[in-house]
Amino acid sequence: MKKYLLFVFTLLICFPVYSSDSTATILNKLNDALKKKQYYVKLKEERILNFKKIKSADLTKEQEYNYNKALYAEYQKFNSDSAIFYVKKNLKIAAELQNKELSDLANLQLVSLYSSSGKYRESEGILKSIDKRKLSVTLLPTYYIAYREFFEHYAANSYNKRYIEQIQQYRDSLLTVLDPSSLNYKINKIQQEIYQKKYAVAQKKLVDLLQYQKEDNPQYAMIAYLLGSIYEGTHQLELRKKYYALSATSDIKNANKDNASLQELALVFYEVGDVDMAYKLTQSAIEDALYCNVQFRTLLMSEVYSIINTVYLEREAKRKTELQLYLLCISLLSVFLIVAVIYVYKQMKKVSKIRGELYESGQKLAELNKDITETNNQLQERNAQLSESNHIKEEYIAHFFSLCSTYINKLENYRITLNKKATAKQFDEIYKMLKSTTLVDTELEELYKNFDSIFLNLYPTFVKDFNELLIKEEQIVLKQGELLNTELRIFALIRLGITDSVKIAAFLRYSLSTIYNYRTRARNKAAVSRNDFEEMVMKIGLISLKA
Repeated sequence: MKKYLLFVFTLLICFPVYSSDSTATILNKLNDALKKKQYYVKLKEERILNFKKIKSADLTKEQEYNYNKALYAEYQKFNSDSAIFYVKKNLKIAAELQNKELSDLANLQLVSLYSSSGKYRESEGILKSIDKRKLSVTLLPTYYIAYREFFEHYAANSYNKRYIEQIQQYRDSLLTVLDPSSLNYKINKIQQEIYQKKYAVAQKKLVDLLQYQKEDNPQYAMIAYLLGSIYEGTHQLELRKKYYALSATSDIKNANKDNASLQELALVFYEVGDVDMAYKLTQSAIEDALYCNVQFRTLLMSEVYSIINTVYLEREAKRKTELQLYLLCISLLSVFLIVAVIYVYKQMKKVSKIRGELYESGQKLAELNKDITETNNQLQERNAQLSESNHIKEEYIAHFFSLCSTYINKLENYRITLNKKATAKQFDEIYKMLKSTTLVDTELEELYKNFDSIFLNLYPTFVKDFNELLIKEEQIVLKQGELLNTELRIFALIRLGITDSVKIAAFLRYSLSTIYNYRTRARNKAAVSRNDFEEMVMKIGLISLKA
């Protein structure tokens, strides 16, 4: 009981210290960061590119080693393949310098990169080749970290209680060689306390650490993530959501592709029934893992994704069914309204015709005065009949006008109802279809992206092979982020057997003359015979263009 009261008291004291933003505000910042995700990636790439530009040509081997180590640090959580590339370059430099310490450092760096990308045998082989007794004291922390991360990554692939124990053992060993005043020591110590379920102690330390960290510091995301883990262990849903969101936002802004926060946050939203947000976060987490080639993250996400994706697809199917039902009702009402209008129009024509006949009868009566009495009697009888007929017609007209008005009002009320639902975000897709063309534009863009991705999956060397058919100065250079451009997409369709310019124009939403001009321009740039150009395009992927 005393421990529980102490824990609650700690929360009351520490929580206000740094939680100035509400959960809703933090989630809004996360959504904004997700929208700008590619922007943050671009900033990261530009920073790396600028760093590469300052490399001097007359670096010593030691300076080049440090230069490569700096690039490894930039790529470590961003693109593991690039990080591996620079670590391997350092291994060669260390061998040339015959410097064992530099070689050991590069090998230990390679261990973590290999294990995170699923190369467990290679990672384990390097670890076993390193004699801990011959390591310098400065490399012992890196050695223990490499072993701890190896078991963390391997446990994700093949869970075993023994691996978890190994993780804790190597963390314990790491704590014996780290400087107790360092942030790395403090974080590992807190992780040890979380494993021992000393939540109150760990939570207080993390809150103290977090208030001194800036959001652009990678450790900020780690500390916020550990706070989320504590609130998960103590079943505090809102705080768990909040700190995982803080961690995820920091990771996105730092272009950290090796992160766990998005996955954990997706599970939180799935638990509370927000499938849309869970699906969105899961998609983002998988994209990051694939981008960075972090296999153990991809494996962890696969099970989560399959569950969330199934629920998401089921709900989308239900929404689609409801939408189809509403559209069917609107269509039926529209048809009935059209039929009613046509019927009323015909009745009005009949009334007009009868009035014409009455006029002609009046003219005839004026001319036929010979038998005035008999004619007047007949006229009175005829007028009585016509009056009755007019009365009936007027009743019909009023009835059908009322019917038209009723269905117009129903249609208007139906539109207002749909609009209210869309405004209330109950049926977001209905609102978009009724109010704008954004959905069509977005789906069209997504269609082209999916087409490009699927096509390049079928013909991965298409762009290279297509360029080989063109003269060198006219070869196509894609913009950053592009898979195919319009010209390549036209010839991709031709490669798929769609040679009819009309069909190509319809698919790409260009005019027929535009498609013709693209095809003609490409033949004019061909390095091969103009007559054989499109035939050779259709052979890309089947034969060697150089043959």
